[in-house]
Amino acid sequence: MRAVHHLNLPRALHPGAWWLWALGLAVAASRTRNPVLLILILAVAGFVVSTRRSDDPWANSFVAFLKLGLVVIGIRVVLQALLSTRSQGNTVLFTLPQIPLPDWASGVKLGGEVTAEALVTALYDGGQLAVMLCCIGAANALASPRRLLKSLPGALYEMGVACVVALTFAPQLVTDARRIRAARRLRGRTRGSFRTTAMPVLEGALDRSVELAAAMDSRGYGRTAHVPRRQRRITSAAVLLGLLGIMLGVYSLLTDAMAVPVAATALLVGVLLATGAMAIGRQRVTRSRYRPDPWALPEWLVVASGAAAAATMIAAAAAGVDGLVLAGPLVVPPVPVLPVVGLLLGLAPAVAAPPLVRRRELVPA
Repeated sequence: MRAVHHLNLPRALHPGAWWLWALGLAVAASRTRNPVLLILILAVAGFVVSTRRSDDPWANSFVAFLKLGLVVIGIRVVLQALLSTRSQGNTVLFTLPQIPLPDWASGVKLGGEVTAEALVTALYDGGQLAVMLCCIGAANALASPRRLLKSLPGALYEMGVACVVALTFAPQLVTDARRIRAARRLRGRTRGSFRTTAMPVLEGALDRSVELAAAMDSRGYGRTAHVPRRQRRITSAAVLLGLLGIMLGVYSLLTDAMAVPVAATALLVGVLLATGAMAIGRQRVTRSRYRPDPWALPEWLVVASGAAAAATMIAAAAAGVDGLVLAGPLVVPPVPVLPVVGLLLGLAPAVAAPPLVRRRELVPA
């Protein structure tokens, strides 16, 4: 009998739905440098993470990505202060000692006058990248990497080891950092240098990811049935062309490298090719799954909310809505109504996603 998955049934949402929702917010952030809209996207992602994250250690990935975003903003502002020219603005804030450069680098300066326009522009550009990183951090905090790998299509099983290392490295990094900080507190050492902390964290996270990949390989992960060589080649070529089409379409939509209809067509063709090849590649799978993650109404609602936020921002950019692109770095950022409404739709997972059973709720009082 087919199971019915209710909206209020406590269960974990499909990890693919969380990733698609987060990628939708990242696409929305790529369409604007308005700080008001970027802060709104960050607030939407943070609110959903706070309401729907689990008690697992890797669920704190959002805070780590938030700190990484602050570092990115700082680096962007510092580089802009060192390399900016007077042509970027006339409001001089301070002057740095300028280092003379050889004649072959006449178009580049190092130091000198730093203008307010250059710093504000760098702050907006760095903020856009930081918000996109935080959207990826929200996906890492909400989606279990192991459950996501369990749902990997059969046509991509040969990439299983690489996917394991890539998708589990960031969560393991956060887990090892918390473990090392707790061990230091137990020893009475509240402070530690970056050198003595960073290397154990990086080494431990990479070792755990590789160990997981080796364990999956030893248990037959990726083992395939015998299929004709021609079918294998056609499937691999279709997957490759589909992924290339998806990358080309997404890159064109993010950077305006192509017209929107051409980019959308390339994205659609890539999705169709990849989906068809993955459906055919499932015939090669010889293993069964225990309790596969369901894809029900909550998953569709979460994905639709992220897609609605991205589509609203893309449509607003194509229509030339005022406020996505600022008239100047020192103007007061406007608040466009249509993008704000579209971004608020990204809050739907806070209600539509099924609640989780907290570990502390399972402990009797």
